[in-house]
Amino acid sequence: MTHPAFEFIRSQTIDALKISVEEYRHKVTGAQHIHMVADNQENVFLVALRTVPHDSTGVAHILEHTALCGSEKYPVRDPFFMMVRRSLNTFMNAFTSSDWTAYPFASQNQKDFNNLLDVYLDAVFFSRLDELDFAQEGHRIEFSETDNPNSDLVFKGVVFNEMKGAMSSVPSQLWHTLCKYLYPTTTYHFNSGGEPEDIPNLTYEQLKNFYRTHYHPTNAIFMTYGNIPASVHQEKFENQALSRFEKLDSIISVPDEKRYHAPIAVEEFYPAEDDEDIANKNHLVIAWLLGKTTNLEESLEAQLLSNILLDNSASPLQQALETTDLGQAPSPLCGMDDSSREMAFVCGLEGCAIENAEKIEELIFTTLQKVAEEGVALSEIEAALHQLELQQREVGGDGYPYGLQLILTGLTSATHRGDPIALLDMDAALKSLHEKIHQPNFIQTLVKKWLLENNHRVRLIMKPDTQLNARVQLAEAARLAKLKSELTPADKQNIIARSHALQARQLQQDDETILPKVGLEDIPEHLHYTPGTHEIFNGYPLRCYSAGTNGLVYQQITFKMPAITDAQKKLLPFYCSCLTELALGDKDYLDVQRWQAEVVGGIRAFSSIRGTGDDVQKIDAYVTLSAKALSRNQVAMSELMQATLKQVRFDEHERLRELIAQKRARSEQSVTGHGHSLAMTLASAGMSPAAKLAHELGGLIGIAELKLLDNLLDYKDKLTEFAQGLTQIHQLMLNAPIQFLIVGEDEHLNTYRKTLETLWPATSATDKFVSFAIPAVSEQIKQAWITNTQVNFCAKAYPTVPADHPDAAALTVLGGFLRNGYLHRAIREQGGAYGGGASQDNTIAAFRFYSYRDPRLTETLADFDACLSWLQETKHSHQALEEAILGVIGSIDKPGSPAGEAKTTYQAELFGRTREKRETFRNRVVKVTIDDLLRVAKHYLVSEKASVGIVSYAGQQEKLQALGLDIHQL
Repeated sequence: MTHPAFEFIRSQTIDALKISVEEYRHKVTGAQHIHMVADNQENVFLVALRTVPHDSTGVAHILEHTALCGSEKYPVRDPFFMMVRRSLNTFMNAFTSSDWTAYPFASQNQKDFNNLLDVYLDAVFFSRLDELDFAQEGHRIEFSETDNPNSDLVFKGVVFNEMKGAMSSVPSQLWHTLCKYLYPTTTYHFNSGGEPEDIPNLTYEQLKNFYRTHYHPTNAIFMTYGNIPASVHQEKFENQALSRFEKLDSIISVPDEKRYHAPIAVEEFYPAEDDEDIANKNHLVIAWLLGKTTNLEESLEAQLLSNILLDNSASPLQQALETTDLGQAPSPLCGMDDSSREMAFVCGLEGCAIENAEKIEELIFTTLQKVAEEGVALSEIEAALHQLELQQREVGGDGYPYGLQLILTGLTSATHRGDPIALLDMDAALKSLHEKIHQPNFIQTLVKKWLLENNHRVRLIMKPDTQLNARVQLAEAARLAKLKSELTPADKQNIIARSHALQARQLQQDDETILPKVGLEDIPEHLHYTPGTHEIFNGYPLRCYSAGTNGLVYQQITFKMPAITDAQKKLLPFYCSCLTELALGDKDYLDVQRWQAEVVGGIRAFSSIRGTGDDVQKIDAYVTLSAKALSRNQVAMSELMQATLKQVRFDEHERLRELIAQKRARSEQSVTGHGHSLAMTLASAGMSPAAKLAHELGGLIGIAELKLLDNLLDYKDKLTEFAQGLTQIHQLMLNAPIQFLIVGEDEHLNTYRKTLETLWPATSATDKFVSFAIPAVSEQIKQAWITNTQVNFCAKAYPTVPADHPDAAALTVLGGFLRNGYLHRAIREQGGAYGGGASQDNTIAAFRFYSYRDPRLTETLADFDACLSWLQETKHSHQALEEAILGVIGSIDKPGSPAGEAKTTYQAELFGRTREKRETFRNRVVKVTIDDLLRVAKHYLVSEKASVGIVSYAGQQEKLQALGLDIHQL
């Protein structure tokens, strides 16, 4: 049944995804509604606007932030973050892409879903766009000493600081610089997030004009997923928004890109640290512009070609880039990008010398020419197509809700007025592609057409410049000095007055009761639990979980971690990352990569080390080999997993050398994106053995050790020693107790069991096993690490208690309570950081404050302390407590994919987190009182016990020294 305001266009059932997709159009405005009918109580909503900026001021990004700061029906200062707290949502956010802005949310509670829908519709279509909100979220100038007009001017703003942090990432700079040349005339030429030096050029009037022209139903795409009927959604769309609009005459779209008649080559620079050896720090990438993303046939062919060339280490182009000594590792940009109107294919190297630029380009084109002349084996093409099929069938939902993943899949095509259903229902297109690959010279023709004979090609070299950051900072200081010199006395007073007005607005207490809410009474009585069997086969423990996996099967083999030496402990992350990348028996690593591509959709090894539920000084540890495959490949997957464990060889030394170089490159790139996590890991490293190991193996020490190891492996004897160390760890693993996990559809589980029974016969007991252990850890950390960033990441940590302790629930609620009541305003709104908060980590018994992409340092640490004073000195409402509890319960109850929930349950129960213990913890959370919060804060968050961890940059050295921190260079 269709709502009278809408007309039904079509519907299509997609059996592979177990959904039916319906398309509607709003009769008056032309707004599009795509509804995905699914037997799933996690309902998802998204409204997207086509946003096409013509500069890099970040207008679309700043508008996304500002639109959520109050609306006609909900004239409160911060309805978005207020609703985060008044909701049982499983997802809430907003995104700015290069050519669209989207506002999605998801909830399993229909009352909650409707509440959020009310707020989102009003925020998007009837936003107030207060000028003070624009100043807070976008940019503003203030005096460094707020009331002193003689002090220096400074730029502030959440998006301004967010993009300073984002553009500290070399891959981000590389991508945006590449787009500047690959898309010379369309919106992708610009940075839609905003370039820090351009953001201050955006005026408030320009923001409002952009809103008027882009945030209109005629320019909107509504997308929904779940078990609520389309007509129910449409009634709300019509009554709460669409009935107040007429159709817009103008059409917002992205035109075809102007094509180059000849390739171009350009060179640009990125900032590097002064003490870096920059000779081999260049990046070289080559990019081609391909066909339109709305053309499903071309899109699939391009994805197939990308998979054939780059999917794994045996793929011809990936192999050439990984094995050459012309660079450190393949570029992080390698692959196909289909997020824009026209697709792009990119490949290249990072960590190369400038004098090798021509040789690198020659290597790439020689490899492509060879593929164009000789093709690739049909088995490799079929393996690449197998990966496409597996990606299409897999039911996701462990990161974003599954429904949102499907919505985002169709959104790119819908944005450009293509067919979003076609991108979801790919079975027919995949079948057609299966037939095409048997045509003579099919792949050869694609390589020639899109790569060798395509003149819209850009070669970009990004060179490191140790003085660039200093020049950027000087230019910003000069710009601000010039602005200040032109200020009249009245201008200065206006700046001061606006600073006070903004501060007053940030401190004002809004009437939250005008916003809808759910309460503790809406919390489901029990924890959602995924049950599995507890079985024994041939003497091995086995867990089986029945789940709707849409034709996929998931398997894990888990080893109890054995006792290892300190030297072996340092090798543990490399053992895990290398195990699935090496030779097996008589197959070299290239043959193994081909084997993996043919039978599995992924295979990896990982370690899990946690404190026990009642004492974090005692740890439990496991290593798991995990894989997934289509059901028809379960036997082949099991054989591959067994071979990986029983036949792995660590004697391919050059392969090991390549893997460590690639791991180093990825680790160095991750710092600016995960600086807050690294800072928290640093600050809590002295609180338990598991926390210390997390810092040493995967934190800042781990990255520093990886850099040292990468340098050492240039020496053959060190490389041999490294390989021997991995071999020794593996021998210890093979003597450890193991257990198995299977997740699949119920009707196939018995067949899967029989496969394991055949492959893993009973074995005699191994020698007496000694499990992994680490001495107790209790020390304070006061450290800062300097890296290549323009912002700070601050953390402060306190030792607390593990999950089974009665106070763990109150400490967990306390994190959200402090964020909601104090930290969000102080760190983000007033301080200008992109984010900040506090949380209890029960696995390491630590309570941690943090800030993310933060322009401040000492002031933020002071805010962490002031937060605790505010807690004890303020009278708090029950509503604030309820909101914090809702946040914790929402996090606990957040659903994953069917397979993901089973794997999470299995891993939790490895560490003794049984259903009963998790339920007990959840029940304690619901019963937390304000007195509990005051008590645990006073008892555990004692300043004398605090540890501090900072990730910062060289310009902050004096401040860091003044704080008494030990300073390390990353």
